[in-house]
Amino acid sequence: MRWALVKVCLAVTTMVVAAFAVPLGLVVREMASDRAFSNAERQAATIGPTLSITTDPLQLRKAVESTQMGAARRMAVHVPAVAGAAAVDIGGSADGRDSGAGWAGARAVAETRGYGRGMTASVAGGGSALLQPTALGSGDIAVIEIYVPESEVSNGVTTAWLVLAGVGLALIVGSVAVADRLGARLVRPAERLADAAHRLGEGKLGARVPEEGPKELRSAAVAFNSMADQVVELLASERELAADLSHRLRTPLTVLRLNAASLGDGPAAEQTRAAVEQLEREVDTIIRTAREQRPTAAQGFSGGGCDASEVIRERMDFWSALAEDEGREVRLAGVDRVVRIPVARPELAAALDAMLGNVFRHTPEGTPFAVDVHDATDAVIVLVSDAGPGITDPDAALRRGNDGGRDGSTGLGLDIVRRVAESTGGDVRLGRSVLGGTEVRVWIALDGRTRGGSAGARGRRGGRRKRSR
Repeated sequence: MRWALVKVCLAVTTMVVAAFAVPLGLVVREMASDRAFSNAERQAATIGPTLSITTDPLQLRKAVESTQMGAARRMAVHVPAVAGAAAVDIGGSADGRDSGAGWAGARAVAETRGYGRGMTASVAGGGSALLQPTALGSGDIAVIEIYVPESEVSNGVTTAWLVLAGVGLALIVGSVAVADRLGARLVRPAERLADAAHRLGEGKLGARVPEEGPKELRSAAVAFNSMADQVVELLASERELAADLSHRLRTPLTVLRLNAASLGDGPAAEQTRAAVEQLEREVDTIIRTAREQRPTAAQGFSGGGCDASEVIRERMDFWSALAEDEGREVRLAGVDRVVRIPVARPELAAALDAMLGNVFRHTPEGTPFAVDVHDATDAVIVLVSDAGPGITDPDAALRRGNDGGRDGSTGLGLDIVRRVAESTGGDVRLGRSVLGGTEVRVWIALDGRTRGGSAGARGRRGGRRKRSR
């Protein structure tokens, strides 16, 4: 916008300057020419009284030489034959031609005498000649010729044109500077508005726009700030609602914990009590997270990462007991060394529980499954594979985030996994595993770069469609 405004102002100012400067330059040239010939006419008029008194060649020569033009040898007097006397040409040229020959030639002198009015004629060597007729006492016509060089005709024209060009250039530069300042005044509020929109899109909910600039941009800034305030209020209400709903689970959890404590001893009782304790911890985590005032989607990796191998071993210890009861073969690989990832421990544990819970929910008892961890240079890949019936349409499964209740699913399992992966710039893919069933591949980026696109773009796509298995 700024450069477009400058170009428009530049074009308009250039046309205006050209429309005024060109005619003014032509007028200056005409004025210089009129000034030169007016001066020549005045010089010619000085010899007129002498011609009205006498036509004696000696007296006329003295009168011509006493004038400014005569002294400069730029005046000639052509007297016709009077009362039987021969015609007389007095004066001479300064270019070496014969004295009295004049500049315009005998034909031009005769035409001037015949027309009875002044005229100008071009000179072959450059310049012009003014031919002025003067009546003699005898009734005949004498012609006074004044040579006007080209330098005198164009005297001061070049200087005037340079001054006009300088003034025009100064006007153009000044208009461009004013347009640039005006464009900056218009562009800066728009840039601040765009920057605030980007920061709000990145999750910085405190982004606001100063209400400055033109009226329209001030209105846009007011609308943006109002929208940001409403977004903050909606998120706060959502967090409070999640915390309240989670808090309501405490009462049935308390009853469940008391009932589990009365089961006595035994592997089943211990597993039940461990599951209840784990459920209580997860509910507490949900409440604390929901009441935080900063958006979890924009936190990224701020040093709160974890050891993926340790978390996977811990969760596999929990799920292995249930797998043993159902006769499932479990294979675990790649967790024998430390694998640091930019994901908080509770979030990774929730993602693993969601994937493993899907295996136990959607595959028959006795179906084997495996968890593999691959540590690459710029990413960590977590694979959860099973030998179940598989998924006929993986893309549809990833789009079932809003299909709560279908096949007994809430539609949130893979959505949790997706948000964990995309918070690092990674993604989630579904495919066919080497065991014959479903393979969930979680790509966790270590350098913040996404595979095949930006994290922000994937996050926006994910925000528009919930994904579940």
